[in-house]
Amino acid sequence: MIKRKLKTESGAPNTDAAQDPAARKRTDILKSRAEELAVELAGQEDTGNVIEVLEFVLASEHYGIETNLIGEVYPMREYTPVPGTPDFVMGLINIRGRIVSVNDIRRFFDLPVKGLSDLNRVIVVQTARMELGILADRIVGVRTVQTDTLQTSLPTLTGIRAEYLRGIAPDGLVVLDVEKMVMDTRLIVNDEVE
Repeated sequence: MIKRKLKTESGAPNTDAAQDPAARKRTDILKSRAEELAVELAGQEDTGNVIEVLEFVLASEHYGIETNLIGEVYPMREYTPVPGTPDFVMGLINIRGRIVSVNDIRRFFDLPVKGLSDLNRVIVVQTARMELGILADRIVGVRTVQTDTLQTSLPTLTGIRAEYLRGIAPDGLVVLDVEKMVMDTRLIVNDEVE
C-alpha cells in the first residue's frame, strides 16, 4: 500500500519542488524514508512464527498461555470447594452466572504452594473441549514470543510439567500447551455420587 501511494505521489511532480533544490532534497529524503519503511513493513507481514502469550507467575516461575485460548482473567475472590475432588481442584467460582472450575496447577506440577493474596487471578481458558480456570499467583502481562526460538525441553523441567510443555523461551518463560492439558484425563474430574 505504501509503495502504491509512493508511485501515485511521485507520478505528479510538484512544480515548486522541481524549481527549489532544498525542496527537491527534502522530497528525495522523504521518498527514501518511505521506501525503507515499506521494506520493513513487508518483512513484518508474515507473523506465522510469532504467538501472543499471557505471562503469569506460579511459585516464582514464569509461564505463558496463548492469548487466543484465554476467555478472560478474573480476580480470585470467593470460591466454593468441592468435596471429594483431587487437591489440585480448588473449587468453583461464579463469573457473572457462569460456573467455572478452578485448578491450582501448582499442586498438579508439584510446585510450592503459598496462600491466596490480592494478586491471585484466575485465567479462564477456553478450548473446543472445555472451559476451566487456572489459578495464577500474579499476572505479568501480554507479550509476543517467536516460536522458532522455543526450546523443546530443559533438564530442570521433568515429570508432568514436561508433558504440557509447548516450549521454553530464551528468557526462561515456559509456554504451556493448554490444549494438551485439557485433553488429559487426570485433570478431568468425572466421578458421580451414588
